[in-house]
Amino acid sequence: MTCHSALKSLLGGATLALALAAPALAQETIKIGAVLSATGPASFLGDPEEKTLKLYVDRLNAAGGVGGRKIQLVTYDDGGDANKAKTFAQRLVEEDKVVAMVGGSTTGTTMAMIPVFEDAEVPFISLAGAIEIVEPVRKFVFKTPHTDKMACEKIFDDLKKRSLAKIGLVSGTGGFGASMRKQCLAVAAKYGVEIVADETYGPKDTDVTPQLTKIKGTAGLQAVVNADFGQGPAIVTRNYRQLGITLPFYQSHGVASKQFIDLAGEAANGVRLPASALLVADKLPDSDPQKKTVVDYKTTFEENTKQPVSTFGGHAYDGLMMVVDAVKRTNSTEPKKLRDAIEATKGLMGTAGAITMTPTDHMGLDLTAFRMLEIKNGEWTLAN
Repeated sequence: MTCHSALKSLLGGATLALALAAPALAQETIKIGAVLSATGPASFLGDPEEKTLKLYVDRLNAAGGVGGRKIQLVTYDDGGDANKAKTFAQRLVEEDKVVAMVGGSTTGTTMAMIPVFEDAEVPFISLAGAIEIVEPVRKFVFKTPHTDKMACEKIFDDLKKRSLAKIGLVSGTGGFGASMRKQCLAVAAKYGVEIVADETYGPKDTDVTPQLTKIKGTAGLQAVVNADFGQGPAIVTRNYRQLGITLPFYQSHGVASKQFIDLAGEAANGVRLPASALLVADKLPDSDPQKKTVVDYKTTFEENTKQPVSTFGGHAYDGLMMVVDAVKRTNSTEPKKLRDAIEATKGLMGTAGAITMTPTDHMGLDLTAFRMLEIKNGEWTLAN
């Protein structure tokens, strides 16, 4: 089945009641907001997210919309600035009157926007990684990516399988890096992992050699984990190789794009990281239940944008489809009804995995949705 037919299937199955709905309802647009970091230091996140949303809104509308209603996408670029993000969030609520929000490229911008959507009682599906977005659960806030806690657990599970226990941790001090460091420290003992070195670096640091030199000199060190996203991990990876450290090296899902490989160059080879199946779509067995979804998205995105796929655009796809699915099930654009429907999402296959929300889980993914990857010859591969 092609991506187009898949979309038709997603939008199909309208009931007779829907077909006979009042003309005014049929013509009502579904106004969805998006505040993304399309430019600035987090553009590697926001750019594919924005391209994905625009691409799939156009495709959905061309296929007839959702229940006869067209989607109107209202987007703003916060440039990675949390204050701008909050201002745009207020505009989406007060002036644009959106019924749902898909966006928030970073943890920082997401956290700044959460109070706006909670107060307005408009469902907000974040595309950022930190667990603090959904723990504690907030009534109107959801997220599509795997959490930083899950990344720690997936990495530590892989280390356990490789009989590696003494770990060095090097983390960025930004929102995601600081949160992931906290989560890794909290779950390490559960996996029999001992953090024997713990160093940090700032978002503007261009050399992490001093911190890595300290880690390198730690007695008994068996592997190193870098908790961060953006350009920092590429710098850390290059410095790691320059120092001649040959121990296993792990990154987070915050680097799950070809841009990281391009920035790190040959130093990226051998790096392991947890990520969604999207990066290895073509390498999945035909029996994998996620294969069709990720292959369709990868093909559609790359053919239309002429850019390599990243998991970040996939998170935007998942968020949009969650809203579409909620509109279909409720036959409504009322924000509170959409919130209830999003929380009741069950088994919706996305690029990150099969999504099943509950009142106590506003992400809806478990560790099986993560794949352990290894970069070989500049390409993503499933780790052995």
